[in-house]
Amino acid sequence: MSKKIHFIKNSIQACKKQTYSKLLGNIWPLLLLIVVFTAGCNKENSTPAPDPALSSSMATSSTLNAGGLAISPAPINLRTAGNFTILTETGISTTGVTSIIGDIGVSPIASTAITGFGLIKDASNQFAHTPIVTGNVYAANYAVPTPSKMTTAVSDMKTAFTTANGIIFPAPKVQLYAGDISGRTLHPGLYKWSTGVLITNVGVTLSGGPNDVWVFQIAQNLTVNNSAIITLAGGAQAKNVFWVVSGKATLGTTVDFKGTILSKTLISLNTGAKVTGKLLAQTAVTLIANSVHP
Repeated sequence: MSKKIHFIKNSIQACKKQTYSKLLGNIWPLLLLIVVFTAGCNKENSTPAPDPALSSSMATSSTLNAGGLAISPAPINLRTAGNFTILTETGISTTGVTSIIGDIGVSPIASTAITGFGLIKDASNQFAHTPIVTGNVYAANYAVPTPSKMTTAVSDMKTAFTTANGIIFPAPKVQLYAGDISGRTLHPGLYKWSTGVLITNVGVTLSGGPNDVWVFQIAQNLTVNNSAIITLAGGAQAKNVFWVVSGKATLGTTVDFKGTILSKTLISLNTGAKVTGKLLAQTAVTLIANSVHP
């Protein structure tokens, strides 16, 4: 009888051991999976945040989107040409009631090519004043150091034009809408046309942030029809918009224009046109009762 009891006890213990072994065999893979998953999570959470200083240095050459990719070129460096609201080589003329904020100037042409302004020379003979310009008027024939100053400014204007026309990064949007951008919304970037560009009376919208840049490379003329408005949306700023025109730029009556025009030839404003920006021409600028300010 005792042998039977002993046999039964041994059988029960053996069964328990076998069950326990099977249980451990099923649990160990699960425990191992939990350990690996936990280690992975800890590694992911320990990834360091991007270095703000590095991000800042990357952003100096171009605007970056959330993924760190360039979406617009850097602003065009106008150098000393940027000190002028209007700068030309062959003259500035105005009729009607015009209002300009900032300095204007001509070189290598003399002050006689600045007409309609009623210039009054300063006592220093280095610049002139006029009631319609809130700033100074400079010309190549004024007293030193003005001639040298104007030579440098015009040289910087030409360099800015050449530089702006030669930009290839980021990749340009080429021949967009066959040059007719009327009624469109354009985001920051580089745009290039081998033709002229037309903006009808419906205008165009430039949508982007305050640090975004637009560069428009136009191989022929820029024509902005009567009453057109260049609308800046999303915080976009006129100082970051550059119209690089190899032909002439013509703004129709009551146009509300934004940006700097770097023109190879004539910039012509018709009656009542308003510009928030700069007019930099390698020939002349003609005005008819206009408002121009940076």
